[in-house]
Amino acid sequence: MHCVFATITPKAEYFESAKAAILSILDETRHETGCIQFDIHTNTDQTELFLYEQWVNESALQLHYLQDYTQKVFVAYETWLEKPVDIVAMNHLG
Repeated sequence: MHCVFATITPKAEYFESAKAAILSILDETRHETGCIQFDIHTNTDQTELFLYEQWVNESALQLHYLQDYTQKVFVAYETWLEKPVDIVAMNHLG
């Protein structure tokens, strides 16, 4: 299993748009072959978004990145983000 934790820091004026963009792809992503879990969270002061993802393997995640709806979010994030997304790849232990 391949797990990912992503921290997304949008510019303040784009926070709601950045959140809406991810929320708009939740169902499609969760129905992708290879997706085990895809959840979005925010911190209490609504300045960052956090994605927790579980995929059957790295290939399934890479295929997710190639989807048109995922690519649209990536393109929007080029101007919406304060800094690049911080992605931590993890191995599930139990």
